[in-house]
Amino acid sequence: MKHCLLLLLLLSAFSGFAQTGVIKGQVKTGAGTPVEFVNLVLKGTGKGTVTSVSGDFELTGIQPGTYQLVGTGLGFRRIDKSVTLASGENVTVELTALEDSQELQTVEITGRRETTYKNDLSFIASKTATPVREVPQAISYITKEVMRDQGTFLMGDAVKNMSGVNQFTFYDDLTIRGFRMNGGSTTQLVNGLRTFSGFWKQPPVNYLERVEVIKGAASALYGNTSPGGTINRVTKKPLTTPQKSLTFSTGSFNTLRMLADFTGPMNDKETLLYRINVGYNNAQSFRNLQFDKNIIVAPSVSFLPTTKTRINFDMVYSRSNSRLDRGQSVKGNDLYSSSIKTSLNAVNDYLNEETYLITTSLNHQFTQNTSFNLAYLRTGYSEDLLEHRSSNVNGVDSAGAPIENLVARQVFVRKTKSFMDNVSLFFNHNFNTGIAEHKLVAGYDFIQSETPKGSGQQTASGYLLKAGGAAAYNAKTPEKYVFYNYTENGVTRSIPRPNISHYDLTLQNNNLEDPTKYTYNVTANAATTPVQYQLHGLYLQEQVKINRLHVLLGLRYDTYIDKKNYTKTDETNVVQHAFLPRIGAVYSVNSHINLYGTYTKGYNPQDATVQSDPLSGGPFDPIRSSLAEAGLKTEWLDSRLTANLSYYQIRQTNTLYSANAADNPNLMQQIGEEQSKGVEVDVTGNILPNWNIIATYSHNEAKITDAGTRAADQVLVNLQKPNAPKNQGSLWTKYTFTLPALRGLGLGLGGNFVTERNLSINSAQTIPGYTLLNGAVYYKIDKFQFQVNLNNLTNKTYWVGGYDYLRLFPGSPRNFMVTVSYTF
Repeated sequence: MKHCLLLLLLLSAFSGFAQTGVIKGQVKTGAGTPVEFVNLVLKGTGKGTVTSVSGDFELTGIQPGTYQLVGTGLGFRRIDKSVTLASGENVTVELTALEDSQELQTVEITGRRETTYKNDLSFIASKTATPVREVPQAISYITKEVMRDQGTFLMGDAVKNMSGVNQFTFYDDLTIRGFRMNGGSTTQLVNGLRTFSGFWKQPPVNYLERVEVIKGAASALYGNTSPGGTINRVTKKPLTTPQKSLTFSTGSFNTLRMLADFTGPMNDKETLLYRINVGYNNAQSFRNLQFDKNIIVAPSVSFLPTTKTRINFDMVYSRSNSRLDRGQSVKGNDLYSSSIKTSLNAVNDYLNEETYLITTSLNHQFTQNTSFNLAYLRTGYSEDLLEHRSSNVNGVDSAGAPIENLVARQVFVRKTKSFMDNVSLFFNHNFNTGIAEHKLVAGYDFIQSETPKGSGQQTASGYLLKAGGAAAYNAKTPEKYVFYNYTENGVTRSIPRPNISHYDLTLQNNNLEDPTKYTYNVTANAATTPVQYQLHGLYLQEQVKINRLHVLLGLRYDTYIDKKNYTKTDETNVVQHAFLPRIGAVYSVNSHINLYGTYTKGYNPQDATVQSDPLSGGPFDPIRSSLAEAGLKTEWLDSRLTANLSYYQIRQTNTLYSANAADNPNLMQQIGEEQSKGVEVDVTGNILPNWNIIATYSHNEAKITDAGTRAADQVLVNLQKPNAPKNQGSLWTKYTFTLPALRGLGLGLGGNFVTERNLSINSAQTIPGYTLLNGAVYYKIDKFQFQVNLNNLTNKTYWVGGYDYLRLFPGSPRNFMVTVSYTF
């Protein structure tokens, strides 16, 4: 009997062991990307696991029954999945991890986990972690994945993927919805904080998570901003997942590029995270004498001592050695009379720049509903410049008539430094009243920008005088000038000798020059004049959600203090105040479609240097603007794809333009009113998990509607503004093959088009529209990826922008880039 009982027990144990099963599967995002480090627990069993780098998991030894599988991961909504397991069964489940804005910090401190073209959250538009589709304003963005697939290194190549954004020149100089915005101004943001650049060079993008633009004025949150839009560069932040990558590129124009990106935890508890991006770029150009060497170091450290406190340190250091390219000059009105390679530099010109951005930020969660945010950004910039450039006019003969072959040149020698401090603090508080959900933001900004005393510039230009020195040529008194014989097409004539040798478009005289032989004047310049201004801003914002309706109300009060005649004995404060309202609403029609509308006001004080310049014709009133916008934001294909439409109208008054006065280049004219109105379409995301797309189109009518009281300015009314195309668009798509025979292979194809643009506001000169076609091939094997980018496949001759026909900015001819990357 005892033996039988023992046998039954053994058989029972064996039977129980034999009937256990397995639950396995994979966790992916809605876009189909695997999610690592998701904690999975099978409730009531004590069994659990963590997903691998490929999102896979497996739980073994499970008794038959019905269980609740629970998954949690930082920044993702809780996963709950009911699983039924029969005796001895192996069950495979597919789980989807959806990003949860409510679980994310109110400022970006830890890195973005998504690895697709689509970005779901915006911090810049509301200073809360708000889904883009719930923001009542158009937002364009480009993620690092788009920039990687297109082989992008500079900002100008990134923004061509944005609707309504167009290059104005080679520089960090754009038009957004027809309004010019450049890096020399102080309306750019890095991680939501005010900064500036040196204007001459487009910022590299290798250290950026994404580039985003709030379309229209963002004044209600950020003070004086461009009415067309505000650019925000979001730096890459540390991740809890260790990741390392090395990238090497080479290609056209003797380009050599090396990039590194390392990130991960620094301790076992994952409370100390790091990320460091390093970039080196050494490239020539299709333009004569042009080159650019860049070194970028961008470290970031995040400290998460508790679940309620996050501290972040970011730095971006950039050093650039190059020449300043002032563009192509042509003969008369013939755009094709000189090569797009034509550059007016001397061999010994140089531009050396150094920029640093240091950010420290703190986010503390007092309670589940209340948090405090404090951030400080310090920007420093220095410039050392020697350049031979156009004087913006042709050389002249003894009668003062222009000679089309000759471009008059001038020389600038400049050293300057500028600094900016931005302190931002704000509180977030969430609460409910009945069925209404509230997000309240209250904050204060302090901004100080300074060009201290110690900068300086010398300028050499004009024509040599017999009595010594140099001056602008006066055909009424030729006896005062030195003349020489100039031969053109076999005809010799006597013309005044320039202080700086003219550039002969026929001879292409890029020589080694001796700057010590020129006659210089010490000149005032916006970059070297001591300037300081301060801005104090108080703002309050309320977001209310009632069922399907989201309402946003904002108000900011700004005090702008400009120190006129800064550092001089007669230094005085010029104080301006502004109330800046914002109102918007979003209505969710269904799970796919949101309708929105918004109205905002903005302002911009006139540049302090222009205001105090006695030759500018000032003082001038501040710029005022307003935006009215409506549209829809949609999501499709299980939220993988967004398609947005917006219609807007912007009005701006008191804009300054150069009067183009030959006898006074500093003279400005203040236009009465400008208006920009148009339609924009943006499509971004994944048609399939292995098929990415980004497509844009914009129609923009940006015109002067009121030219003020001067009769001579009335011809400007209804002219399209400079470098603001009426129509532009872009398309880029990447398809990765999933067939076993083609696994690892991917193809990219796209392009962009821009229609005809005007140049100077009071000139009949235009540049033609163009359409470019680009492609790419990718092959991934194990941890290596090989990538070839082919740009301007049809070798189109085109111009990205310009001021006039002596300062044109041509685009690159056909070129290629080969990239090898290793991820480990």
